[in-house]
Amino acid sequence: MDQFWNSVKTLLKKDIPGHCYRMWIEPIAIREKKDDAIVLACPNLFSKKRVSDHYGELIEKAVSHVMCRGIKVRLVVDPMPSKKIMTQPSDCQMKLPAMDKPATGGYLLREDFTFEQFVVGKNSDFAYSAALSLAACNQGCRNALYLLADTGLGKTHLLQAAGNHIKTMFPQERVYYITAEDFMNEMTDSYRRHSLHSFKEKYRKSCDVLLLEDVHFLSGKKGTQEELSNTLESLMNANKKIIYSSCYLPSDIPKLNDKLKSRLCCGLISKIDHPDYKTRLRILKKTAKANGYAIPDEVCQYLASELTEDVRQLKSGFIGVTAKASLLGSAVDVSLARSVVKNIVTARERITLDSIKRLVCKYYNVTLTDLTSRSRRQTIVRPRQVAMFLSRRYTDHSLQTIGKSFNRYHATTLYALKAVEKGVKENGPFQKHVAFLSERLEKGNHSSTPN
Repeated sequence: MDQFWNSVKTLLKKDIPGHCYRMWIEPIAIREKKDDAIVLACPNLFSKKRVSDHYGELIEKAVSHVMCRGIKVRLVVDPMPSKKIMTQPSDCQMKLPAMDKPATGGYLLREDFTFEQFVVGKNSDFAYSAALSLAACNQGCRNALYLLADTGLGKTHLLQAAGNHIKTMFPQERVYYITAEDFMNEMTDSYRRHSLHSFKEKYRKSCDVLLLEDVHFLSGKKGTQEELSNTLESLMNANKKIIYSSCYLPSDIPKLNDKLKSRLCCGLISKIDHPDYKTRLRILKKTAKANGYAIPDEVCQYLASELTEDVRQLKSGFIGVTAKASLLGSAVDVSLARSVVKNIVTARERITLDSIKRLVCKYYNVTLTDLTSRSRRQTIVRPRQVAMFLSRRYTDHSLQTIGKSFNRYHATTLYALKAVEKGVKENGPFQKHVAFLSERLEKGNHSSTPN
């Protein structure tokens, strides 16, 4: 039977993408072979439903080809427990329904962030395979992964997809998904409440999978870095799974202690690059299908060729086209798509570091010399920080390039961005300044002053 099933799998491998084959077909085992039907065993109900819905016809076609005649395929959930499970007395006990669901921490995982919904291209195939491999294996020596990508390229999707997959395949695993900022805030709060021991127990003893977003936020946070280093060491020694995400390599994050840097570098570092045209086209078509829209091919091709910045920009274009067509009651065509893309792309093309500097100088009544000087006066520091923040938001330049443009180091630039982000969140003066200047930049009015 095994030889027969291997022949079938050889045929399926030709018709199913590699990552999908590894995820859904490889775990299937043949249980019974009759003249009129074969029985295939899936590891769980979720897998059975997925295989039946997406690959049932392909499997029947391949089986019939090998058998040289039509034959039915029946899918079942594997009834044979593993030896490991049989040797655990606790598994023989009836579990209370309320006790079956393990505790989770941090944010809730988005249900739509799954491996099936992630569009794999040359830019992300290695990162996808690495995340899937880590999520699918219940044990192994490579249990840490560092996802590296610019904003909007899918690192959060992959990170959460791994978490969702683990929760489905290994429901008793305790998955904690949290940002580095909230990890720091939770630790600070535990100090204040004299409950640091509980905090340590939570992440070191009660966590099987740690999904940590935006580790670069910990730049300069000495206390949190030390605590996280010890937490990671404890998890690694216990062979727990850890996935990090960041826009920067560990070696490029300023003011990061050597101990934490070493821990972050222990795992496999996998980068997600910008998607090429074919991948962008597939993303659009998958998004349209998931949302129940029928978008003409020429419109998808136009959007994929014009919106090249990142996946978020691509989906923003899709949402703009469908929303405008719905509101106007018009057909989705290239002309409508062109009007939407114009608002997204053209404004950004006009925005440069120099245009941002000119607008900020005009708004704050300072000179370009002041903006790039070494002055630490508040009347100069605030405009400079806002200009750096806008440069990061509206241009594709790296932090190093932005910092150099203002005669500042990479670390100083990162500090400026955090200062403005904090001010915007607090809804203070920074928020009003940034909102006004952003509006002027997006409208292409780089010299206007408030009324």
